[in-house]
Amino acid sequence: MTTRHAAGACLFPLSKTEKEPKKKNIKLVPKIKNIEIFENRPFYQQLKSCFERIWMEAEEDKTVCLGDSETTDGPEHGQLAASDDAVAFMSSFDPEELQRCVFTESLVVFSESGRELGTFNVTVQHARKLQQPCLLLHAQSHGTIDGAPCGTTVTTYISCELEVLEENYHEYIKLEGHSVDNRCHLVQQDGKMFINEVTTVEEEVKKESASYPISSLNGLITEGSSLLLMRLITLRRRVPENMAFVTLDKQLNIIHTTFSDLGVKQMEVGGEVKEVFGVQRMVHSGKSSPDTWENYFLTNGHLVIRHQVGSPFTMRLLQLQSRTEGPGKVSLVQVENTADFLERRKELKEEYALYLRQHPEIRALISDFMQLLLLRKPENVYQFAKEYFSLK
Repeated sequence: MTTRHAAGACLFPLSKTEKEPKKKNIKLVPKIKNIEIFENRPFYQQLKSCFERIWMEAEEDKTVCLGDSETTDGPEHGQLAASDDAVAFMSSFDPEELQRCVFTESLVVFSESGRELGTFNVTVQHARKLQQPCLLLHAQSHGTIDGAPCGTTVTTYISCELEVLEENYHEYIKLEGHSVDNRCHLVQQDGKMFINEVTTVEEEVKKESASYPISSLNGLITEGSSLLLMRLITLRRRVPENMAFVTLDKQLNIIHTTFSDLGVKQMEVGGEVKEVFGVQRMVHSGKSSPDTWENYFLTNGHLVIRHQVGSPFTMRLLQLQSRTEGPGKVSLVQVENTADFLERRKELKEEYALYLRQHPEIRALISDFMQLLLLRKPENVYQFAKEYFSLK
């Protein structure tokens, strides 16, 4: 999804297209305990705005109900559609180009004052979904601002034609005595795209569900697939004109998203001056000016800078990464006494490797847990793990 609305999205956004609510419609959430600790800090204003937005949108959205989910066929189909050029562009990439996008990168999130706030990581790897080979993209941004843990995680299965097969989106912020958690699941099934969203504000749970025929979502670009598409655009070093893709807003309406060329420039990365290529992404809600993200990539597709126009946060690559050229040599450290043991050990390794390939979400799950564990640094690791996985 492209327009998540929990506070975490405002802090470390992968994207954010919601607009500021009209003041006369604002309904505040119940008073947050100890909120006075934020009163004189800029961060408090961001939290307040996010909480107000969440509550107001839930109040105004007639398809939202408490406790139970309501399934619809979504808004009227055919209102907006992706351009033919955009749909054709998505299926124009060959296996070699997709292979060049299979790597991991890590950036650091900074405030306007230059203070380090958290991390932003993106991994693309091979996987299988719906009985077909595909790519699995996992992106996460986690950090702590004024002692409040917050973050966003996206896991997306993407076909070789850049069609979204499934996506899980999760964002959160945890304050003392108060928390906001938003989860959205999007999946293809029986010729439709099903979308389920759950927003939890303290103990209030709001659920929303909708479905679209796959044919109405040709050219769909979600949070995860947009990151992969920009890597591919960078490798070609150009953004074709007259391309309009589609995405979904908070109310699950179809809206347009576009990409444009920011050109080539010189930028210092890791103490070296490198040539970078800029890609701008815009999400057009139709209500006011579009939300805009500026991204700069190295020529090999690695992200250098990511910034949402108007946001106080910027993601930067601090150190150049070198790709590993093929597997390294493995030396035999210990020789087992029996051939039977060696054979059995080989079989077990193959079974484990096969299982991990079939379930790449395991690595993503463990990565998320370790990231949050290191940020929180709990005294009781066992209790922390129990609470973390009980929510999954």
